[in-house]
Amino acid sequence: MQWILALHRRSGVFDAALADWGGSALSLALRLYVGWQFFKAGMVKLGDWSATLALFRTEYHVPVLPPELAAVMGAGGEIVLPLLLALGLLARPAALGLFFVNAMAVISYPQLFMLSCPAAVNDHKYWGMLLLVLAAFGPGRLSLDHWLNRRR
Repeated sequence: MQWILALHRRSGVFDAALADWGGSALSLALRLYVGWQFFKAGMVKLGDWSATLALFRTEYHVPVLPPELAAVMGAGGEIVLPLLLALGLLARPAALGLFFVNAMAVISYPQLFMLSCPAAVNDHKYWGMLLLVLAAFGPGRLSLDHWLNRRR
């Protein structure tokens, strides 16, 4: 009977470690997926900067900011924040920053809601939810944040 109790105790530790690593692997997958979506958009913006500026002047109506500043901040956020998120370095602030970039994209481009294909708006909803999950639960063990915290 004692060996069954000992095995059960070890099993609980094993289950917790497996769940921890599994959650970390899932977190890594989410970080890479969501980060890639924004990084691609940032690269498109950088690829044709004059078109990006024209879009921010005519189509994207970012509240309060001048179009040129909004374009720089949007493209910069879509390049830098996904890299931080993928590495798991300052991952929670990066996820919140991308959540804000995502929210600004939806707010500043109301035509998203008029498209006949709801996938455009739905993508932003999914990305926003995934970013909030990452901000709430963190990047997990497979991140530079975890590695740096362990070294302290």
